[in-house]
Amino acid sequence: MSKEQDQAFARKGRITGLVIAGGGLSAILAPWIVHVLGLPARYEMLIYFGALAAFVWAMVNIYQLWRMRQNSQG
Repeated sequence: MSKEQDQAFARKGRITGLVIAGGGLSAILAPWIVHVLGLPARYEMLIYFGALAAFVWAMVNIYQLWRMRQNSQG
C-alpha cells in the first residue's frame, strides 16, 4: 500500500470513528437535549433516527475500508 493510500485509509477510518462517536453521543444525550430545549418527544425520535443513519453510514464505510484493505494485500 502506498503512502497516499495509507493516508486515505487512515483518514477514512478517523472520520468513520468520529461519526460513530457522534451518533452514539447524540443518541445518549437525546432525552436531555429535548428536555432542556422543551421540545416535543417527536424531536427525540428525530435525533434517534439521525443517530441510526450515522451508524448505517459508518457500517457502509467500515465495509469499504475492509474491502480496501483486502484489495491492497493482494
